[in-house]
Amino acid sequence: MIKNIAFGAFLLVSGFFFAQTAMSGAEAKTFVTKVSSDTKGIKTLQSDFTQTKKMDFLDKSIVTYGKMSLQTPNLLSWKYTKPYQYSIVFKSNKIYINDQGKKSSVDAKSKTFEKINKLIVGSSNGTMFNDSEFTVTYFKNGNYNIARFIPKTSQLLKYIKQIELYFPKNQSTVSQVNMTEASGDTTNIVFKNTKINASIPASEFTL
Repeated sequence: MIKNIAFGAFLLVSGFFFAQTAMSGAEAKTFVTKVSSDTKGIKTLQSDFTQTKKMDFLDKSIVTYGKMSLQTPNLLSWKYTKPYQYSIVFKSNKIYINDQGKKSSVDAKSKTFEKINKLIVGSSNGTMFNDSEFTVTYFKNGNYNIARFIPKTSQLLKYIKQIELYFPKNQSTVSQVNMTEASGDTTNIVFKNTKINASIPASEFTL
């Protein structure tokens, strides 16, 4: 369950499947430069999210709701509120978990989760484009600029086939994420009510 939710956290597309075309080299360079520049000043990010997970062995998708809070350089909180309560906090190379009152922690330093955490935090400041663990290609459609991340390492490829980050044409922060796991299962996360650089209480990162 930790694996599914942690990967779902990272991971961010809805059910919109518009035709994608590859960006030219010049377009990709302009896009990366703009996102990197626009997000340098982001210190905190908060957003409500809807996560939809599709699994081969289930007839219906699993839909959950919650709130994401990020504070640079390395604090990240995912709090699922419906239909169950489940919280994950990434902090100081550890993952802290509160599963409906049952608390635990996992050392993230040697885990795949640490890589995912890095990618999510990097999506708020543009540094994810330089992550040596992934090959990044760039696409566009009528509504979004899209960065597609393919893992390079065998460790990550055991779990993740690809992650796509969707950036609306008029903004430089991620609004949706789509992740395809090695098994073929997919996780979509759509963000809304995003707040940038609003104060976040320390309690958001404490379980």
